[in-house]
Amino acid sequence: MTAHGADVQDGDGQAGADSRTDRKQSPAIEVPAARERARAIPEAAVARLAVYLRALSGLADQNVNTVSSDELAVVAGVNSAKLRKDLSYIGSYGTRGVGYEVAVLVGQIERTLGLTRKHSVAVVGIGNLGHALANYGGFPSRGFPVSALFDLDPDLVGVPVGGIPVDHIDDIVEVCSEREVTIGVIATPAQGAQEVCDGLVAGGVTCILNFAPVVLQVPEDVEVRKVDLAVEMQILSFHVARRQQEAAAAADRSDVDGADIGPPGGGGRVPGEVESANRMVERL
Repeated sequence: MTAHGADVQDGDGQAGADSRTDRKQSPAIEVPAARERARAIPEAAVARLAVYLRALSGLADQNVNTVSSDELAVVAGVNSAKLRKDLSYIGSYGTRGVGYEVAVLVGQIERTLGLTRKHSVAVVGIGNLGHALANYGGFPSRGFPVSALFDLDPDLVGVPVGGIPVDHIDDIVEVCSEREVTIGVIATPAQGAQEVCDGLVAGGVTCILNFAPVVLQVPEDVEVRKVDLAVEMQILSFHVARRQQEAAAAADRSDVDGADIGPPGGGGRVPGEVESANRMVERL
């Protein structure tokens, strides 16, 4: 895949200048600027940046060097205008007639998402969900290796899962500190989740992915992302129901538009019925 569409320039008309300038700047100049841009990125755009990174990584694996915004948008499943807006948050505007350099854009997104630093993951609660997460190959392949596992069950403690022996929950602080864990995944029942969270924070963990159905209390410098699968299913159900309602409303409009409303005395509807149908059409 090569670029064949023109990407938009920035407001000064200096297409591609920012990306070329960024590569020439010293780290002392570049890092603060990147931090300022990161603070201004909307939450929804951050999630899409992760999707763009996955798409770009796939292109890089195929030895693709450049990609247009239209091409990348198709791969990522978004519209090209939104993609260009999202990438403008990280100071990447592409080059007119060329598009984006895949390797450069990967580096920009990785810096923005904090993926240039070393991460280490701990999973707490090795039940069905925790067991699956411990064995998930997508974590290490994207820079999030699992280095610690914890559970209360004495039958699990000491047993390797995904090649890593399970430690007892009582050892969270010590193990997380020794292995420099930065991200904790809580896959425990609601009861005890806060205590687990406190242990992770005490062990130096600054990011927590919470699958437990409970709101965790953490210090201001600790980030928590809550994943509630039941809520996600309810959201999906809402969207399905809304589409069904829209389809039903469209069908009703079609029935009204196609109704046989004839002239009075001509075998069709009487005038009162015609007015009633017209009012119904107007309301729709």
